[in-house]
Amino acid sequence: MPPTQAESVIKNIIREIVQECAAHGEIISETLIAFMVKAVVLDPSNGFNMDRTLVKSDVQKLVKLCVTRLLDTKNPSLDTIKMQVYFDLNYTRRDEFLEEHHRVLDSRISSVRREITDNRACTKEELESLYRKIVSYVLLRSGLGSPTDIKIVREATAALQSVFPQTELGTFLTLSKKDKERQLKELAMIVTGIRLFNRDCGKGGEGIDDLPAILHEAVPATTQHIDSQLETAQNLAYRYTAILEKATRSPLMSTELKPYMLKEALYNVRQYEVFLLIILSEIITCTQEVELMISQLRAYLEQLKMTVKSKTAVPTSQVFPVFISLSSLWSSLQDETILISVLSSLATHLEPFLGAHELLFPGKIMQDLLNGTTVKTDVCRMKEHMGERVHPMDFRKLEWLFPETTANFDKLLIQYRGFCAYTFATTNGLLLPGNPAIGILKYKEKYYTFNTRDAAYSFAENPEIYIDLVIEKAKKNVELIQLLELHQQFETLIPYSQMREVDKHYIKPITKCESSSQTDTHILPPTIVRSYEWNEWELRRKAIQLANLRQKVTHSAQTDLSHMRRENYAQVYLSKNCGTQSVREGSTRVPRPQIYLAGLRGKQSKVIREVKVNLTRAVDET
Repeated sequence: MPPTQAESVIKNIIREIVQECAAHGEIISETLIAFMVKAVVLDPSNGFNMDRTLVKSDVQKLVKLCVTRLLDTKNPSLDTIKMQVYFDLNYTRRDEFLEEHHRVLDSRISSVRREITDNRACTKEELESLYRKIVSYVLLRSGLGSPTDIKIVREATAALQSVFPQTELGTFLTLSKKDKERQLKELAMIVTGIRLFNRDCGKGGEGIDDLPAILHEAVPATTQHIDSQLETAQNLAYRYTAILEKATRSPLMSTELKPYMLKEALYNVRQYEVFLLIILSEIITCTQEVELMISQLRAYLEQLKMTVKSKTAVPTSQVFPVFISLSSLWSSLQDETILISVLSSLATHLEPFLGAHELLFPGKIMQDLLNGTTVKTDVCRMKEHMGERVHPMDFRKLEWLFPETTANFDKLLIQYRGFCAYTFATTNGLLLPGNPAIGILKYKEKYYTFNTRDAAYSFAENPEIYIDLVIEKAKKNVELIQLLELHQQFETLIPYSQMREVDKHYIKPITKCESSSQTDTHILPPTIVRSYEWNEWELRRKAIQLANLRQKVTHSAQTDLSHMRRENYAQVYLSKNCGTQSVREGSTRVPRPQIYLAGLRGKQSKVIREVKVNLTRAVDET
């Protein structure tokens, strides 16, 4: 089915469920209905096949099951789902909340700022109107009083005139829009700092609340209220856990008690506990920030008092930065006040989602079920097995982490929110906190804790079996997906029809994901001509420069001061003695010529007769 068609079908299903619930007098949000549709489809007992298109009968069955579960007001599972949906819609992390809060504040004063920056006042009346708008902007940005209160407006106007008299409006109007916005922001912070200093000196501060005193009262009250609710929820969770442990040991009690309802109630209380701990952590962070800000605020005020004292004139370079820092601190205190108020309201609105406990399990019934049973807290359970530790040598292929051998041991992200996976899988959904002191198992880059050493050994023998059992349990109780943080395991799901045919332990998950490819913008090497000019007038200017240079002659002269101002060196390599090796000369031995001449001296006669005698030996005789 195409995505657009599937989205249309889902919207029609949600719309039909809304109408059915409205007919029974229940107004339910579409977000909760969408969550419930997912819960019904994931539950294997409902028999929905996720690998084929829903037919009309499937849609009718889905609508009927969803409406039945949504109208069951005595179901702790539904209360848990409602709690999770409400928390997801209303909780925002600290940094995101502050960023969004600042964005909203800026959008509220954007129209006033635009009127000031776009103003083109000329006459005296227009300039006075512009100055009043600047005063209003300062008050709106600081949040220190209403712009409609005459006393507050007069005080803000006096503070503004001391740093920005009305005669400076002409210079202000000549600035660019960006510079106007920057100057408006600085003026607002300086005026706010002046008013806060005057209030501390007892000379003003009309309409300014005492935020430090308010926070000193609000923070402890909020923390005490949440601690009280947290203690109540934890005591209820301990009692449910004790009853479920007792039912696990007694089969007869298990059949009479309907433990599934108790487990859903336990999930409800544990989820409420998790949310309260998140809120309490945020409030503790706020408390630390508030204490630091108040101490800095007092230091800045004392610095201003020491700088000003009884002087009639003080350099602006000394006091303006302190006024700006003072304003910034006060703005941060306002943010913390709003954040604490939102967190307190969120914790208060979570309480109604625990209303089914008194109806399902009144105090008398709980007391009867707890007869002969010791209720243990999470801390007591950990102390019982504190001496037990896993021996890493028993598992050579698995990695175990301990406090003394692992850095940031307390900051590891434990699976299933720190609950024991083995106990949860083998007892059909009982939540018992794991004890990190026993040892943390690292398996496939994830970390697991266990409530006893025996549970750790049993889980380590075959972790995949117990991980799959946890996932199967979460499909039946979909509120466990958020409670145990199983979102990654449910990103890809094997269709239920395939689960019947093949053993699920040998099925590889079908991975589906959105993929995209990016093409390089410039595949070929860049051929950028740096000398290229597109502007015709620039080319004309360069042509004129070149034409002018053609008529110029460059002259240079060397003087006594300019020559030999640098020592020059040249490196010379001496020639080396080289020789070549050749073949030795050879010859053959031949007879040596021996020729003699006789009769050269002559005799008495006038005629000389010489005799030539050749005594050279033949070649073959040598």
